Amino acid sequence: MDYTRVFKMSFAGVYPLYIQKVEKKGRTKAELDEVLCWLTGYNEKTLQQQIDKKNSLETFFAEAKLNQNASKITGVICGYRVEEIEDKLMQKIRYMDKVVDELAKGKAMEKILRK
Repeated sequence: MDYTRVFKMSFAGVYPLYIQKVEKKGRTKAELDEVLCWLTGYNEKTLQQQIDKKNSLETFFAEAKLNQNASKITGVICGYRVEEIEDKLMQKIRYMDKVVDELAKGKAMEKILRK
């Protein structure tokens, strides 16, 4: 499968959609940022820098230090089991989608952060 279009999408373009999704379900931007920082190893400042630079998802994840517990993220997102996605970059993107979904669905933060 060719994921080039997805890889070239900017994180700055996706981020407001994530905010909208979680806030619509009663969660906060701060909670979203906590989940994203946990997954990617960014902090608030470096996450904002990624947004300001309008980096592609490919660059966003190339510069990230994925959490060692990210492989514990399992389940279905967009019809695919995240643990079975062969393309490593697409798997990271789907990990991000999955934790944002879990946040929006009201899952407890300690469960999302795989503590």
